[in-house]
Amino acid sequence: MQFGIRVLGVHNGWNGLINSKVEPLTRYSISGILPRGGTILGTSRTNPLASDEQLQRIHENWRKYGLDALIVVGGEGTLSASLAMHRTQHLPIVGVPKTIDNDLNGTDVTFGFDTALSIATEAIDRLHSTAESHDRVMVVEVMGRHAGWIAAGAGIAGGADIILVPEHPFRISEICKILNHRKSLGRYFSIVVVAEDAHPHPDEPFLSDEESSSIYQHTRLGGIGHLLGKKIEQMTGIETRVTVLGYTQRGGAPTAYDRLLATRLGIKAVDMVRAGEFGRMASLRGTKMVSVPIEEAVESIKTLDDDLYEVAKVFFG
Repeated sequence: MQFGIRVLGVHNGWNGLINSKVEPLTRYSISGILPRGGTILGTSRTNPLASDEQLQRIHENWRKYGLDALIVVGGEGTLSASLAMHRTQHLPIVGVPKTIDNDLNGTDVTFGFDTALSIATEAIDRLHSTAESHDRVMVVEVMGRHAGWIAAGAGIAGGADIILVPEHPFRISEICKILNHRKSLGRYFSIVVVAEDAHPHPDEPFLSDEESSSIYQHTRLGGIGHLLGKKIEQMTGIETRVTVLGYTQRGGAPTAYDRLLATRLGIKAVDMVRAGEFGRMASLRGTKMVSVPIEEAVESIKTLDDDLYEVAKVFFG
């Protein structure tokens, strides 16, 4: 206990509050976690509003542990459920924005994004070696559900030749035209970065219904990279290889920026609890920590800034 505050950690999100999986968090128990990735408390996709029985158990455990407030750390799904719990169950909740996709409104940046961006950029840097030495097209699939922040940022930083994002459907003919043009100029290798939720333009569909339903699942995205690579090789005759970074982007030691950001957001969240600012989220605006309504964060997905994508397009080809 410090500053008169007792802190409890709830394991596996709302599931922990339903099933009474709670433990005290002390300076001793959290010592050394700063350079670690992931979460010591775990996570889950449990919907607290799924049944009256779950709600009853949440209220029972709330009273059992003598909770005065709950700080909820997560992305759009987690914070949407938290807002609903605040409104319908009148729970005093403060949100903290955490997602590698950086797709939450209300904050300039979410923690986790910079680490994922750095990992993706390093992977693209390494793939340049193979691409150049073997005169290949390297397709790199990165995470990005409905938003192309990772693809655009890592693609620009890593010197990609083409970047494909969910916000801008792509035409396979244009991609192959760029790749063939590069080859005609003596640039025998290319790097193509594609977000996992990037879609072909309706004018030029090349995926079967079965392929589309397989790779664009709500609960699990992924696979567009392999199908894109296969099509590029068929249409250009250029040897093409595919790398799917997948969950590699979500692990490992966080960057210094993310450590600093997470620390500042955590302190702001505690300040908000002490001030009774419930139903709101700690947020980074410019260089300042501010409080914003959770509703503002989850009312819509924060899609890729068009200005940033225009920067990326400057380097296509």
